[in-house]
Amino acid sequence: MSADDQSALPTEGGVPSSPVRVIAFYLPQFYPTAYNDEWWGPGFTEWTNVAGARRWYPGHYQPRIPGELGFYDLRLAETRNAQADLARAHGVHAFCYWHYWFGDGVRVLERPFREVLESGSPDFPFCLAWANQSWSGIWHGAPDRILVEQRYPGDEQRHFESLEAAFHDDRYVRVDGKPLLFVLLPMEIPDVRFFVDRWQELARSSGLPGLFLVGRSRAEWSSTQVGFDACVIAPTVPPIRNRLAQDKKARFSLDWRLNAFARRTQLFPTIYSYREWAKYIPRVPNDDEMGFPVVVPGWDNTPRAGRRGSIYHGSTPELFEQQVARAANLVTGRSAEHRIIFLQAWNEWAEGNYLEPDRKFGRRFLQALQSGLGAASASS
Repeated sequence: MSADDQSALPTEGGVPSSPVRVIAFYLPQFYPTAYNDEWWGPGFTEWTNVAGARRWYPGHYQPRIPGELGFYDLRLAETRNAQADLARAHGVHAFCYWHYWFGDGVRVLERPFREVLESGSPDFPFCLAWANQSWSGIWHGAPDRILVEQRYPGDEQRHFESLEAAFHDDRYVRVDGKPLLFVLLPMEIPDVRFFVDRWQELARSSGLPGLFLVGRSRAEWSSTQVGFDACVIAPTVPPIRNRLAQDKKARFSLDWRLNAFARRTQLFPTIYSYREWAKYIPRVPNDDEMGFPVVVPGWDNTPRAGRRGSIYHGSTPELFEQQVARAANLVTGRSAEHRIIFLQAWNEWAEGNYLEPDRKFGRRFLQALQSGLGAASASS
């Protein structure tokens, strides 16, 4: 399905009645800040890690060099507009900007989204994801160093008011008429139920019908029990390890042996076959809990973590397309409001986790997203 075909689809309650809405997590750490200058040296951005990546074994795809967008600077409106144009043309519905609030007004990396909000450009849907965790130096060789501590409750009203204008923006993604707010680690909030009640109260006082709260799923919590509206099942390495541990046949696989050796020796990163394990990534809960699947074009956080990192080896546009089609088929039977897939991620380059063009694949992963959505639509 082409971008033109998608834009011509009818709407239901203001929501495009296309197969799914793809919401892509968006990392703002591509411009220098005073914090990063202090911690890592003048001019540090995510590109510093990306450009300095090393190969850990023959055939390891590193370093990864950006394609047509280049080593961009997110202070430039032209860059942000070009990103939105690429996303829109290939089936991405919205960007979900990572938001960093550490409590009592302490924020970092807020400039790109602030300028998007204040300028009204790009005219492209968005929502926010609160990354509610402390920043440490773990990915930069200083695991015991706390850079910024996440504090609670952190002045809930002040926090809400810092986002209030965004929630009222016409571009903000809504579900059931409510602005969608993603929370990375709900159970890290000391009194999560109070957080939910307080933020819903603040939203209604602001003239909104409430917030649609989505959290990353962990085994120890249920979104409905704590008042969240939906969850996503995190596409992280531990579930893959659990799968390996539970599947007796998997224990004879090359993945199992490589990872067992890597974890014991700590000499090199753990390596997983993308072909084998990507099919377990897009999942939704088996019960009545509302869940949105996540798709992952790749993973390799060794530019940040070195030998402590992990790699999905062998990711290709063709395999990613299959993953997208599987994820889309999980939600196409729902109402238009709830046909949502999260993409991890649009531009997390230092985690090998991006959809933007690079020099090796060009736009092929973007085209794979579009093709996977089209395949799901044709089969539904």
